[in-house]
Amino acid sequence: MTDFIFPPAATPSLPIGGEDRAFPVRRVYCVGRNYAAHAVEMGHDPDREAPFFFQKNPNNLAPGADLFPYPPMSEDVHHEIELMVALKSGGRDIPEDRAGECVFGYGVALDMTRRDLQGEMKIAGRPWEIGKAFEESAPCSELVPVSETGWRDNGAIWLDVNGERRQTGDLNQMIWKVPEMIAYLSQYFELSAGDVILTGTPSGVGPVSRGDLMEGGVEGLGQISVRVV
Repeated sequence: MTDFIFPPAATPSLPIGGEDRAFPVRRVYCVGRNYAAHAVEMGHDPDREAPFFFQKNPNNLAPGADLFPYPPMSEDVHHEIELMVALKSGGRDIPEDRAGECVFGYGVALDMTRRDLQGEMKIAGRPWEIGKAFEESAPCSELVPVSETGWRDNGAIWLDVNGERRQTGDLNQMIWKVPEMIAYLSQYFELSAGDVILTGTPSGVGPVSRGDLMEGGVEGLGQISVRVV
């Protein structure tokens, strides 16, 4: 048994609907600009180019959170509602037609973004983590096992802010589908049980202010309600 110089941090985890056990999180991958309309609103060509990914930290996930603390060093924080996919297995060079076998379940997540800081990093050609991977930057729901939902490649996804619809779309509008994301990622990383993928956001992203109430969901997979404080 390893003798650590101080107690190691607790393993980040996600609750599972109807289970006492939790899903331990290993890594969090996020795909960028995966809905054509969102790519356009961010100033990019919606044509099907190779996907790209960035990462949040596992402890950035905030399952069941009903409050989102407005982060420091930013005056332009945006909401991005996303389908969350949790893996029960992985590997390298996973064939696309076998990638679905890796999926444990689904959930709903917000990829909260310090857009002003992200923009500065884009201009400077630097990594995005300062805009994406801050504390509690991914409020999320519990997981729903795929054994209960079946494979999900369609279904409404939406977000309201203060009762006004901001984002709306359908999972079938994703440029890169879940099996493709898994297969592509596995060419560059060895995926494993415990990995989580945030699959991109539909158009309509925008700023939030302290006091705003964000309410969103994915059809058949759950909803979240989070107030900005």
